[in-house]
Amino acid sequence: HVQLVESGGGSVQAGGSLRLSCVASGITYTHDTFYCLAWFRQVPGKEREGVVSIGQYGATTYSDSVKGRFTVSRNNLRHTLDLQMNGLEPEDTATYYCVAERALVCPPLEPDRYPYWGQGTQVTVS
Repeated sequence: HVQLVESGGGSVQAGGSLRLSCVASGITYTHDTFYCLAWFRQVPGKEREGVVSIGQYGATTYSDSVKGRFTVSRNNLRHTLDLQMNGLEPEDTATYYCVAERALVCPPLEPDRYPYWGQGTQVTVS
């Protein structure tokens, strides 16, 4: 049973930085089992938006809205996923979710493609 727990959200002024972390449990990497990890975000009243995905061997896909400002990383030994967010803008205000899908190649950043979700952590930029 895959469980994802995010941390690191908070409030920051525009131009500032935050680092989100996610710890995954219930994930076992074997010779034929791979997991894609990703970050999504959602603003109340709007659809969930894919931010970035990272494959098990490090291949990344960023949304255009965060490219050049956000950096994703993962540690497969520690089962962690991090998101370094620099140059934050008020438009980045949202609840951020750590998500996972059992796949070698990450699917597109569409919420229905990722079955495992954390509880979310709030990021507020003013």
